[in-house]
Amino acid sequence: MTEAQQARPAVLYVDDEDMARKYFARAVGNEYEVLTAAGADEAIGMLRAAGTRTVILVTDFRMPGRDGGDLLRQVAEEFPQIVRILVTAYADKDVLLQTVNSGEVFRILEKPLSVGDVRNVLRLAVERSRERTLRQQRLMAIDETLAFLAHELNTPLAAIANFARGIEGRVAAEYSAQRQGEIGQAATAMHDNAQYCLAVLSSFLQSVRSSAGSAPTRQEPAADVSAGALVASLLDTYPFAGDQRNWVQVEMHGDFPVQTLPNCVALVLSSVMSNALRALGDTSVPNLRFVVVAQPRQEIRISDNGPGIPPEVMDRLLVDPVTTHAGAGGSGLGMIFCNRVMQSFGGGIRIASASGAGTTVTLDFPNFKNRMHRSDR
Repeated sequence: MTEAQQARPAVLYVDDEDMARKYFARAVGNEYEVLTAAGADEAIGMLRAAGTRTVILVTDFRMPGRDGGDLLRQVAEEFPQIVRILVTAYADKDVLLQTVNSGEVFRILEKPLSVGDVRNVLRLAVERSRERTLRQQRLMAIDETLAFLAHELNTPLAAIANFARGIEGRVAAEYSAQRQGEIGQAATAMHDNAQYCLAVLSSFLQSVRSSAGSAPTRQEPAADVSAGALVASLLDTYPFAGDQRNWVQVEMHGDFPVQTLPNCVALVLSSVMSNALRALGDTSVPNLRFVVVAQPRQEIRISDNGPGIPPEVMDRLLVDPVTTHAGAGGSGLGMIFCNRVMQSFGGGIRIASASGAGTTVTLDFPNFKNRMHRSDR
């Protein structure tokens, strides 16, 4: 096999009719590596032997023994990365709907097959496969980063929490009642902050890993987590210091569901707000504003009236590990990491800032409603 042939996407075509298999192979064989099978069991055996080589499955519906719907359901379970296409000459809508819903079908082709239609659908399927692969790579990169963070942070955070509890138990014999109360409050805050960080880290890790290997799915409306709800939950649970909570305002210009990795988005919001609160520390009248916007595109903006970001830092903020808080332990990786999280499901981060003029961080979200004409499966 030549190098050019190896680069062609592999398509498995399943049909019990020998002439149909030969016709399909001739029609698209110059663009794709075509594998053929005469039935569902043979197809499964070939997929198991081929590993990740096959990227598209095209199967006829009516076949002796197990039909195409049964094959699609098994492939969806065992090989979710494969884009699945159904071929049928029958207009049984109930059967087709059941097959589409349970087999996660990308497209349906009608017999007799049109070469033009087949080529167009296969091109779309290859694009979908590449999108899935890219998303998987992004999630793997996030998972690796998160695993490193978990390794680096879990032990010291747990030690801080235990140390705080130990302080609370030892101050009674050494200090006055007033001092005991002050130290006790400080130890409790230390403990609560450490526990909060541990909980967020654990939730984020589970969310990313449970999403790895599966395509983004649209949830039922009742299960959606809205952008407004994420902001409200963050403000309810964030460990504000002093009167920081009074600095924060929320504006709602509509709302929208956060349909992918809401736990990850919550961590991004928490990180961005933490940066803003730190920047506002020396501001005479600090103000931090969340703005949720549903139209014309879905976004959450976090704006502060702090000192702003110097131009030499702004230019590199989402690319290189630069920070304006090195003295406080900042590594400069936070915004890079947050941007990678948003990009993992098709969103992103934009930052607008100038020295002395405050900063606005915008989280952009993909609008799934505008993509409903395309299958997300």
